[in-house]
Amino acid sequence: MSVTDPDTARRAEISRQAAALNERLIAIRRDIHAHPEIGHHEHRTTALIVDQLERVGLVVKVLPIGTGAYCDVLPGGFDDSAGLVGLRADIDALPIQDGKNVDYASKNPGVCHACGHDVHTAILLGAGMVLSRLRDLDLLTRGVRLIFQPAEETSPGGALDAIEGGVLHDLTEIYALHCDPRTDVGQIALKVGPITSAVDQVNIVLSGSGGHTSRPQLTQDVIGALGALATLTQLLLSRRIDPRSGVSLMWGSMHSGSVANAIPQTGEIVGTLRALDADGWHLAKQLIPELAAEIVRPFGVEVAVAVTDGEAAQAVRDLE
Repeated sequence: MSVTDPDTARRAEISRQAAALNERLIAIRRDIHAHPEIGHHEHRTTALIVDQLERVGLVVKVLPIGTGAYCDVLPGGFDDSAGLVGLRADIDALPIQDGKNVDYASKNPGVCHACGHDVHTAILLGAGMVLSRLRDLDLLTRGVRLIFQPAEETSPGGALDAIEGGVLHDLTEIYALHCDPRTDVGQIALKVGPITSAVDQVNIVLSGSGGHTSRPQLTQDVIGALGALATLTQLLLSRRIDPRSGVSLMWGSMHSGSVANAIPQTGEIVGTLRALDADGWHLAKQLIPELAAEIVRPFGVEVAVAVTDGEAAQAVRDLE
């Protein structure tokens, strides 16, 4: 193959640009890591994204909600009949304390990039920088849209805001990536079929009369009922739904009471419902309120169950 072949020249330029950007992207990633922001509050991160892309001559649009952004990298004489290729990264952090002892540890107490979104953002910025160079050298053959999605960690979250902001217009395909500590550095892992699951949020609130721990027979034991929910709900779901559906209900938060000698009047348990196929997903959403009511019935408490649709559920509903 001739050294002047466009594909060879393109690959060589990508390799050169990636090597030249290595230290810069490490610095960007560490800067983002040191200044994490939770969903819908990613103002500094969005400003950094805009600044970095404008430095290489790209025009960036901030989403209408004020955080998150996207921009197009178009070849000369762009033919929009082929559509755009989308590349997407998420930019928000989690409300988790950063326990690392490094100079780029989080400077925002109680907020940390614990899920790799700082890496995702830096990688997409690097891709944009390389693509802009290919455009300038007339080596870019497809239009590409860079999408920086806010609020990925909330449900429903920033994907809906990004879609409403127009990021999917004119796209024919879209790609994303995710950090996976099981994959060796320098390797990319691929899989046919779903990798991660659809997710909804489950909130269950219990209420009773409350009272003194010396007279439990005169109260409704909210704490005991929460414990039963935490341990039994997943077990019962697994006996009512085909295990090939990959249904998983996991609790992430449980709150009730404030002192040792008083039975509280209310309590709440919050978690996520995930599934790998639609049938199991829909069935689980129907079963959770029924199972929760049966589990807490012996405690005499009142129960209110809310299953909040995530992005996937809302997308399915929109298609229907």
